[in-house]
Amino acid sequence: MSPQPFARRARPLLSLRRKPVPWDRQRPTWRDAKPGLIAQALKRAQARPSGNWFVVGASAALREDRPLARTVAGREVVVWRGADGRLLAGPGVCPHLGAPLADSPVRCGTLVCHWHGLSLDGTPFAGWEPLPAFDDGVLVWARLDEVGGEEPLAAPVVPLRPAGTRGVTAVYEGTGVCEPEDVVANRLDPWHGAWFHPYSFVDLTVVGSPGEVSPDDRFMDDDRFMDDDRFRDDDRFTVDVSFKVTGRLVVPVRAVFTAPEPRTVVMRITEGQGAGSVVETHATPLGPDERGRPRTAVTEVVVATSDRPGFAFVRRAAPLLRPVMRTAAARLWRDDLAYAERRWQLRSAGRFPG
Repeated sequence: MSPQPFARRARPLLSLRRKPVPWDRQRPTWRDAKPGLIAQALKRAQARPSGNWFVVGASAALREDRPLARTVAGREVVVWRGADGRLLAGPGVCPHLGAPLADSPVRCGTLVCHWHGLSLDGTPFAGWEPLPAFDDGVLVWARLDEVGGEEPLAAPVVPLRPAGTRGVTAVYEGTGVCEPEDVVANRLDPWHGAWFHPYSFVDLTVVGSPGEVSPDDRFMDDDRFMDDDRFRDDDRFTVDVSFKVTGRLVVPVRAVFTAPEPRTVVMRITEGQGAGSVVETHATPLGPDERGRPRTAVTEVVVATSDRPGFAFVRRAAPLLRPVMRTAAARLWRDDLAYAERRWQLRSAGRFPG
């Protein structure tokens, strides 16, 4: 089916639901959420190039005196800024006697090992080799060609976002016992939203799924994105949904989900209040836990924007709103990580449906 035209009239900031539908009376979505359809969308996402780039963390978390650290597929990685402000990255193991460089300070742009004082300025030294690094303004990435095993790209596949001066950005980070594909599969199942997250979503209808999207359904103000043929017909989920505010007050929107690379899913509000806002989900493999189970870090970027005059006040209140946005994301991911972990448990036991 093709998406039906979203109401073109001017929509109020909030809408009042006339007759709230009890949770157990809403329309079941299991017939529409076909396992094969989700699996094929996941397979196509996994076939797209990532260029071996992995999210290390939030740019705002990068301090002048300490590196930002993450384990990627069992490899310790550290990222810091040189004296000239340039982003530097490399293995998180000191080449001398193996000290954890994540615990070492940065002095004048040089990472100084806290065990014996060995200094690293981002150039090769004593077997320590730097890694390509990239700061997109919101997230910090490192390229690990040995881990990714793909043809390297000069930069990561970063989704288009509203201009920095127009949006309010918040970053949530969490960890689950699963693999990146389980996180991506969760995001490529929009049908679970109102059932699994009734505290956040109501009146959810998937109006377009891969292979069923009308060419007339366009992203707003995003012509460069629409030039990418991968998302014109066979890899977009289009959803009409209302975000709950409080009581019976909701915000109705149309949102589109796409997967631009194997470990990223993007939800973009295309119509309704907050059109242009983006939610990015990035999955980074961390390596096994003490029981040998895989662990995956979820880094979710929320960039909220609006063309309403009142949004200028929202931007000014950004420092107060970011903790609220992170709390909302954490609540959703408490459930969605349970979904991803359950999916991995069934897959690893050979009992996953389909």
